[in-house]
Amino acid sequence: MSSTKPETTGNGTGNKPFSVYLALSEKEYEVPADKSILKVLEEAGESVISSCQEGTCGTCETPVLSGTVDHRCRVLDDEEREANDTMMICVSRACGNRLELDM
Repeated sequence: MSSTKPETTGNGTGNKPFSVYLALSEKEYEVPADKSILKVLEEAGESVISSCQEGTCGTCETPVLSGTVDHRCRVLDDEEREANDTMMICVSRACGNRLELDM
């Protein structure tokens, strides 16, 4: 049986820790290498909508205000990835040390 988890489709930065800042709630969280943004936010009690948690449905699509995304989903096309203005927080990560999200 093959895995349905998406592979890194961004710049191949791998899983490195980074911080995520939620602009609307003015909260910042550390995202460790072994957890997704979605998981960190759920564990912190933030209200987030998700479904597949594999980057295939688009339910957790979130607007990006700043930072570069390492897109790992199968939802966005090349043009949308290049625009860097939205991401799937269940699988995609930051290329750098910090992302700011519109949530």
